[in-house]
This record gives sequence, C-alpha cells and structure tokens, in this order.
Amino acid sequence: MIKQPNVILGNDELLVTMGKKGDIIGFFYPRRDHAQHVEESLACIHTGERLLWTNDNEWSGIQNYVEDTNIVSTKLYHDSGIRISILDLVHPDVPVLIRRFKIQSQKKLSGKFFYYSNFNVGETSKKNSGFCDTDTHLLVQYWQNYHIGIYSQPEFTEWQIGKAMDTIWWTNSKYDMEDGKLQRNKEDIGNINNAAGWDLELEADGANEFVILIGAASSRRLLYKRMQELSKLPLEYIFEKTREHWVMWLSRKQVIKIPGLEEYDNLRQELFNAYNRALLMLYLLNDREYGSFVAAPEFDSNFEKCGGYGFCWNRDAAEIVLALRHSGYPEYCDMFFKWCIQTQLSDGSWFQRYWLNGDIAPSWGNFEYSTQIDETGSTLYAMDVYYRILEGLKKAEFLEEVWVSVLRAAEYLMKRTKSGIHESCMDLWETYYGIFTYTNASIYAGLMGASHLAEENGEAGMARRWKKRAEFIKQATIDRFWLQEGYFAKGVINEKLDKTIDASILGTYVPFGMLSPKDPIEKEMIQFMIDNIQKKLSVPVNHGYGIKRYENDSYINGNPWIVTTLWLSEAMFAFALDLPYEKTSFAPTLPTHENSYEKGENPEEKVKTLTNEGIKCLKWALAGATSTGLLPEQVDQSTGNPAWAIPLGWSASLILNNILLLDKICRRKAGNSE
Repeated sequence: MIKQPNVILGNDELLVTMGKKGDIIGFFYPRRDHAQHVEESLACIHTGERLLWTNDNEWSGIQNYVEDTNIVSTKLYHDSGIRISILDLVHPDVPVLIRRFKIQSQKKLSGKFFYYSNFNVGETSKKNSGFCDTDTHLLVQYWQNYHIGIYSQPEFTEWQIGKAMDTIWWTNSKYDMEDGKLQRNKEDIGNINNAAGWDLELEADGANEFVILIGAASSRRLLYKRMQELSKLPLEYIFEKTREHWVMWLSRKQVIKIPGLEEYDNLRQELFNAYNRALLMLYLLNDREYGSFVAAPEFDSNFEKCGGYGFCWNRDAAEIVLALRHSGYPEYCDMFFKWCIQTQLSDGSWFQRYWLNGDIAPSWGNFEYSTQIDETGSTLYAMDVYYRILEGLKKAEFLEEVWVSVLRAAEYLMKRTKSGIHESCMDLWETYYGIFTYTNASIYAGLMGASHLAEENGEAGMARRWKKRAEFIKQATIDRFWLQEGYFAKGVINEKLDKTIDASILGTYVPFGMLSPKDPIEKEMIQFMIDNIQKKLSVPVNHGYGIKRYENDSYINGNPWIVTTLWLSEAMFAFALDLPYEKTSFAPTLPTHENSYEKGENPEEKVKTLTNEGIKCLKWALAGATSTGLLPEQVDQSTGNPAWAIPLGWSASLILNNILLLDKICRRKAGNSE
C-alpha cells in the first residue's frame, strides 16, 4: 500500500516517516533503504464506549517541526473535546524513537490509552516472533538479527501479542482493543501484531502523559541495554541534547542574507526556512557509512505504481552532494565519490541505481540499450566540479584517488559516442529508449570534466582527445537537435526526431554548461529555450505555474514537478548572473518570435525580469511543500497538494542551488559581495 509521509526524522542508523497525524509509516533500520520494519504503528483512545484511532478523519491536526531541528510536534483535536499533543524525536546517537503523548479533555474521561503496532520485522511478515517481558515491561518483536522493542513511562498495565492475520478479536491485537481491555498473551510467532494499554483517567481540562520508546537493535541484549539506559534519562534532557545536535549541525552552513527581498512579503524568511529544512532533510536521506543517498524514503516497496524510490541514483546524488558542498558541507562529496569508486562497473560506467551499500538494485537498465548513460556523465562532471573547488594537498589527493575511475568512465563515454551522439539508451525519466539531448549534454560535461582532470594529472594527450570528443558531441547535438522554433528536440526515438519539448533540455545550460552565455549565439539559444519551456510546459496551480517534465506527460496524471520548475528558475538565476552589464544584440541567424527578452532590452531590465520570474518559480515550489516544509517530487495539478515521492532529495538539492544563486543576485544588486 502506498503511504506518503508528511514528516521524516531520524539519526545515522534510523529513519522514521510519519503521516500528518503522527502515525508511523516507515521505520528504516539500520539503513535508509533496508529494512522497513513497520506496517502500522499508532495510538488510539478507548473512551469507555468506542475506540478513537488517532489517524481517523474525526481528528483535525496541526503538524510542524521544532525550529531548526528534525523534532516533530503534532497536535490533534477531536470534536468530543479530546486533545492530543505528540512530541516525536529520535535520539541523536541511538536508534530509538521517543514519543511523548499528552492527552487532555474538556470533559471528564475514564477510558484507556492504547498503543498499537503491526511490525514486519526484517521487512517480512513471516516467521516473526513476539513476546512481552513482564519483568522489564518491554514488548519485543524480532526476526533474525533485527529486534524492535517498545518500552513506556509509565509502564503499560495491559498488553497483547497477537496474530495480525486473524479475524478473531481475542487473538488479533487490533480487534482486542475494541472492548477496552487486552488479553495479555505473552508470546506468539508468525505474522505478529502487538498492543500496550494504560488506564486513562482525566478530570475536565486535566492531562495525562505517556512516553513511548520504540527502539531497534541487532540483538536482544543490545535492545534491552538501549531501552534501559535511555529510560533513566529525563525527556527534557534528551530533547535538549537532540535539539542542540541539529542546531549545531546547521550552524556550519554557508550563510545567506538575500538582501533587498523585503518587498516580497514574507518570502525572505520562507527562503531561510526552506534552506534550513532542505539541509536537515538531506542529512536524513544520507547513509553516513557509505556516503550514498536514497532518492526518497521508500513508499512503494512492492513497485505497485512505480519502480520505487528507496535507492541511490548517481545522477540525483551528484547534484545533491554538490549542492551540499556549496552550502558548506564538503564531507558529503568526499564520501560519495569514494562510494562511486567502489560501485563503478567493470566497463567504466555506473548502473541505473544502487542499494546504499553499493549493491546493484532492482532495475530495468540491465542491457547496453537500456542503461542510462547520463548516470556516468553526471558523475564525471560532478567529480571535476568538486576538484576545482579544492585547494592545496586536498586537491592533489582527490585527483590521485579518483583518477583511475575517471579514466575508465571517460573511455566508456568515448566508446558510446563514436558518431558524435550517444548510442541508444534509456532517458533520464526512465521512460523512453533512444538518443537524448539531456544525455548528450551530460556526456559533454563528463568528458570536458575528465579532460580537465587529465590535464591536471599531466595526461595532455588524453585531455586533448576527450575534449575533442566533447566538442564533437556538442556540435552534433546542436546540429541535429536544435529546432528553428527555439529549443532542443527531446531526442531521437524509434529512429525519428522527437520534437517534444522536454524540461531536461535545460541541462544543456545548467548544470552541464554545453551552452555558454559568453557566446552571443548560444546566449540567445538559452534565452529562447527558457522562454519556450516556460510557455509550453507551464501548468497553472497554487496561484502560479509549475513545469511538467514534457508535453503530453502521463506519469501520475502529468503533474508539474518541483525539480523541473527549479531547473527553470536555476537557469533564470544563472543567466541573470551571467549577463554582462552592456547592451546585447540578437544574432540574425536565430529564429525570432515573441518572448520575454525583447531585442535591445536594457541588460539590467533583463536581469530584473529573469530574477522576478525565477522568484515566482521558487514561491511556487514552496507552496507545493508539505505543511512541514518538505519538498515533494510533484505537485498535484488538481489540488495543489504535494504528490508522489515525499520528500525528494533531488528537489531539496535544487532549492539549495536556487537560494544560493538568488543570494548572489541580491548581494550583487546591493553592492555586497561578502
């Protein structure tokens, strides 16, 4: 079943995803991609007459993060006058989720508070074992070397270890709660669920508090030890330790100021918040041991409606680590490129996607014709970008470390581009087979990057050879795919030129730099391309417009994407920064049509126009986030709500890029280059 989160929280070993009302959707341990140990985990109240599940539509809720942290506050309100305040945090050093429930009622209430879980420990519902240790008041479910446990303060007074598949109320924990008491079965095996219960006695406007710890460990002994040690610590101490952990991590960020945006109401503060939230979110998607990233927390593990997202794509991760480097966190590049060296295939390429530990993931890119060559091009490109930023000994050490990998990858790209454009492969959207503008641009950037690294490594012959091929690819792409309408064709599909306009053609400018505004003709190509994408791919929603991937896109109803919209704004901001402060003239060889950049327009006015349009894209992206500020993959064009993968690391990396570029524009305008 597909369940999309509204918040995520965790630490280096544990990733938890939750719904809007505090119900646990995902519980990933010890990696972000495996294993997912929970089917359901949430609270309910027995009023004396019936059960009130906290995720029911009867409750209204408000959910947000505690400022500058990955600590979550959820407040639930029921028409009966019952209020529940949930504080959720994951200890920074131990894989334990701590949940504080504060329950209040406007009227006197005598009932029960239950906490129910259906764990699929080890990502399987089969062969689990569960027990209640009444001496330590610990509920445990385990499978092989995965152990998940529940402990509480105050200690629960009732419990049930049940069979999740049974329909008999006295054996299934979920049904057992309906009469307001639990059967106290101590152990069982198979498809297990469990429940714990406490008396709930509330005077009018009174309150009861329950603290529930849900922990993970590789052994029973370690689980017991973790729960026992944490239970000795006051919640206030753990909260402050966790808050300080996140605040201190954020304090390392590249400082942004964005001066002069006061005219945009609260946008400046929204951008500060979005910058922080993107950084905090990317921390949680990263595997600290291997350096890889999940594209998004998995929400479709059975591939019911898509191919899954809980894997690492080089293309996404390359953009993520560069964005983090520009934001003040270079260690992510170091770790990721070490991972790339380990995961490179024998032919020099990189696979479609990987498990975080570097194992090849489930794929539909198992053949030469179905691989994604842009994964290799974007990896090489990112290695060179990072190298150029480094200084001194670190620079020399990095080149030494990656050189063999660069050599193998560049030769792979040479092998696949003998005709000047790449051989048939799958496109970046994993939908079409053919030859694509975006893929050619990534290969161009990869070979140009490899050429620079070869030159730096004293390999002048290789440098010239790779650069020559890159220039050949650029010219062939322009000759074959540039259309008189003022944009690049999508590519060649079924041996026919596909003139569909695709937002990914922006890759020829950002990030891959195949087109340069320093060249007058290419500058106008960029202008036309930006204008055409804005005109032909805009989808009106949320009092603005988002950009869909390409014309007639049918995936998930053809919604606009955050990534494609932020690609457009990034191109606009980058172009604004690249424009010289002088009059520009259009090259007569290019087609002319109505666009936002009229002939002879003052360069300063162009910068203003580009900046304003880019800001509109940014505002649209922020409007499509969850109520807690997490950026999704898409925005539902009917409702304006976040859609599909939530949160998406690629979207977060692009919001970082855009905010940093806008900061540069604003500082330049303000005469402040700090």
